[in-house]
Amino acid sequence: MARSTSKDAQALFNSLRSAYSATPTSLKIIDLYVGFAVFTALIQVVYMAIVGSFPFNSFLSGVLSCVGTAVLAVCLRIQVNKENKEFKDLPPERAFADFVLCNLVLHLVIMNFLG
Repeated sequence: MARSTSKDAQALFNSLRSAYSATPTSLKIIDLYVGFAVFTALIQVVYMAIVGSFPFNSFLSGVLSCVGTAVLAVCLRIQVNKENKEFKDLPPERAFADFVLCNLVLHLVIMNFLG
């Protein structure tokens, strides 16, 4: 029973890897950026758990900044993906401009929250 599950998991992993290898480089770069933002948020949560959360608004600002940036990057990935038929008329430059503008607004709100 366990042998079959191991083979199924390995086949699934191989099919996901082969499908992801066909992904364009620009989308892979966005995926790395999203992973970095989520990893940074996790590091901040672990640091808060170990050291403490004395300036709690600073902790919230850092985590919300990372999570918000990751969400905006996922939105950028959805808009830039050529296989997505919903945004086929949207040029990638417009999607990137939306990403930059929304990041600017996000970080202005975060800086205002810091005080």
